[in-house]
Amino acid sequence: MKTAQEYFEEYAISHQNKTNIAIHYICVPLIFFSVIGLLMSIPTIFLENLFGLHNPLLENWAIVIGALISIFYLRLGFWYFAQMLFVILLCIVLNFWLSNVTNLLYASLSIFIIAWIGQFYGHKVEGAKPSFLKDLQFLLIGPLWVIQKIGKKK
Repeated sequence: MKTAQEYFEEYAISHQNKTNIAIHYICVPLIFFSVIGLLMSIPTIFLENLFGLHNPLLENWAIVIGALISIFYLRLGFWYFAQMLFVILLCIVLNFWLSNVTNLLYASLSIFIIAWIGQFYGHKVEGAKPSFLKDLQFLLIGPLWVIQKIGKKK
């Protein structure tokens, strides 16, 4: 497995244009947030039937998938894991709030589609293909890369 720095360097190759980077600062978190919302929209009955479990923590696909992808971040380093765990939990809380305000499935789907349109526009401006077309792990690196870039600006 590559180190976090190797992933960041490779990801940065197709993220040089200031417009594309700005779009990523907005769209990558929105995509991550919407995926959590989409996972939370899956009826929990599937987990109960699939695993025979009736545990509130395991009845939410976002928590189950979040725990699994957290292993990827932990392998990159504890600090990356801690940052992304915070982001995952924040997305779960915000999506829970959103589900009380509107239909979470439709809201998440709308955000997901609009944010991906933004992403592809950014890569059109950049003149480079999205990194995840080369390696799907970059779908998990994108949010962490945004956090690292924003953190360095301060």
